[in-house]
Amino acid sequence: MTASLREQFSDSTLRARVLDDALQVLDAEVASKSGLSGMAIKATFGIVKGIGAGFLRTVLDKLFDDFIGCFEEPYQRAVQAGKSPGAFVAEEKTTIAGRLLGITDERVRRAGSGAILKAYEKLRPAAQKHVEDAAPRLGGLLDRHAKRS
Repeated sequence: MTASLREQFSDSTLRARVLDDALQVLDAEVASKSGLSGMAIKATFGIVKGIGAGFLRTVLDKLFDDFIGCFEEPYQRAVQAGKSPGAFVAEEKTTIAGRLLGITDERVRRAGSGAILKAYEKLRPAAQKHVEDAAPRLGGLLDRHAKRS
């Protein structure tokens, strides 16, 4: 069996590269949004980024292990099938998006920040679709950093 994603990404150098890449994926996803919902996402993202230097990276690092767990099953199946893990992420985007959002829902509730909770609650109804839309970029991140055997 291939090493789990958690085991692979426990290497601090690789983890730092994955986090850097994840932040770029997030920036690209936000930048790609358009229309009124896109404006709301971009405004909220700007508020979150404005909280402080490195805030978003710190949050992502705290969520990292839980997030990686959402990708483990499709990743292992892809490796066993000799396929791209990113392709499996795209195929299972609805399930993965639901799992990722379940994690963020819980964390935001426990965060204790009224501003973050308020902003999150405004965007949450459309979040499933937006996270599903991010599947190709998330799959690409997995393809770039995870071992395939």
